[in-house]
Amino acid sequence: MGSSARWTWVSWLKIVVFLLLCAPAVAMVVAVVSGRAGPNPIEFLTHETGEMGLRMLMLGLMLTPMRWWFKSTVPIRFRRMIGLFAFFYVIMHFAIYTVLDQQLDIASITEDLFKRTYIIAGFVSLVLLVPLAITSTKAMMRRLGKRWLSLHKLVYVASIAAVLHYIWLAKGDQIEPLVYAAILAVLLGMRLWRKFRRG
Repeated sequence: MGSSARWTWVSWLKIVVFLLLCAPAVAMVVAVVSGRAGPNPIEFLTHETGEMGLRMLMLGLMLTPMRWWFKSTVPIRFRRMIGLFAFFYVIMHFAIYTVLDQQLDIASITEDLFKRTYIIAGFVSLVLLVPLAITSTKAMMRRLGKRWLSLHKLVYVASIAAVLHYIWLAKGDQIEPLVYAAILAVLLGMRLWRKFRRG
């Protein structure tokens, strides 16, 4: 009965977290429809989806330290959901840029890719997240075995590339991008510290 009650609690919490992660997307749509997205809705959506994707990546990386702190596997149960939401917001960010902003102009997109460093970093992050999203199911975890863990360490590189994308994109005020860089440095540093501490 105890384990059943605990599972019910986690199940309800998953529903709450799912709705919270959906909320930013709903808010973006409402802002555009109601005219509160400003004079340039495409720029608004591009920025908002990109930042939400980055926030989801940071949130996903926080789950393992939370497991250490609380000595519980409960935080890890949210890893797949948060990871897929991170991919959702990143792919929407990319789609808005390519479809709405560039209007699928391949020549213009290619020129941007080779001319603008921040777009290269963002594209690298997206490409690395694709195999992680594809292999996020339990069936793929079983099929890949230990290779699954090695593959999903690419999230560290994807997160670094995403932060660099934001830093290089930002003009003038660098405070917010550097805050994300500091958070990422702490999260990755904690992992390195724990690894070397355990020998």
